Amino acid sequence: MRTLTNRFIVALILILAGNMASAESQGLDDVLMKSKAGCMTGPMAQFGRYIGDWDIADQTLQQDGKTWVAGNGARWNFTCVGDGIAVQDFWMPNGAEGSPPPGVGTNLRIYDPENQRWEVTWTATRAPGQTHIQAKADESGNMVMHYVSPAQNPPRRIIFFSPTDEGWNWVMELSFDNEKTWTPVYKIKATLRD
Repeated sequence: MRTLTNRFIVALILILAGNMASAESQGLDDVLMKSKAGCMTGPMAQFGRYIGDWDIADQTLQQDGKTWVAGNGARWNFTCVGDGIAVQDFWMPNGAEGSPPPGVGTNLRIYDPENQRWEVTWTATRAPGQTHIQAKADESGNMVMHYVSPAQNPPRRIIFFSPTDEGWNWVMELSFDNEKTWTPVYKIKATLRD
């Protein structure tokens, strides 16, 4: 697994280096994630369609397995890197009332055309290091993400549901029976910020 992660990082560096070589002839807006057309076509649009600045309302399932409790919410900003190299997002959770925010997190999402899936790297203030996730569109067009490493016990997956004019939904599910069935434990609703 370490070799796969290292290859992923080296590939990203090479892609970025190749694009930086022509950066002098491009405007800074291309390098600084101002252009997004390259993330809005083909497979890149699978995550490109979430590009924007979103307000997040969240809920967590309680121990009783029935009661959902509202969280503190968050801001989640998705942007296009290098006009189609990757989609990067920045997760910025709100602190509890009167408390400072608990930190930030970021995902870098790169499409792998050979395997027709997304390779995702996640890191966050409270979870330093790297989490490797793979994602693929299901038959409904939703993005289904499975954790690769570190291994999760119990297994977990995340589903990004297709956006609508009102925004989009997201759910984290856990499996307690070797991935035969899944139980939602955390869900969010994203709406565009004003």
